[in-house]
Amino acid sequence: MSRRRFASLLAVFLVVVFVSGAIAPATSAADQPRMQAARADLNQARAQLQQALSNKDGHRVKAIGYVNSAIAEINAGIAFDRRHNHAIASASLGTVPDQPHMQAALNHLMDAQRNLQAATSDKGGHRKKALDYVDKAISEVNKGIAAGN
Repeated sequence: MSRRRFASLLAVFLVVVFVSGAIAPATSAADQPRMQAARADLNQARAQLQQALSNKDGHRVKAIGYVNSAIAEINAGIAFDRRHNHAIASASLGTVPDQPHMQAALNHLMDAQRNLQAATSDKGGHRKKALDYVDKAISEVNKGIAAGN
């Protein structure tokens, strides 16, 4: 193969790689990994709350409601961001032995909180609303842990 032919093929290859690299971030923007990670954390938190024994003076049920609301806001935020095609901009408590599900739910909620805080753009206000619900769910889980069985 001649040097000229090799240089031409290399140039074409580099153009393809460059164009692919420029397109990939635009398509991955729709995936919104932080929002999806927060939703996964919330689903895990909800599962733990549903497995926890007794109602914890109503706090467990309230926390589940807030988690459901936060998930709804995350879904709305993801949908909003996809519709509006926004570009992507470049205190843990000790485990309480008799409440492992409540503690696990709290851990997942805190993970969701961190993911929502790190998510890019406002998602039409839905990210902030989801954060508010997560904060309320964290508060209710803490109250439920304090209330005991």
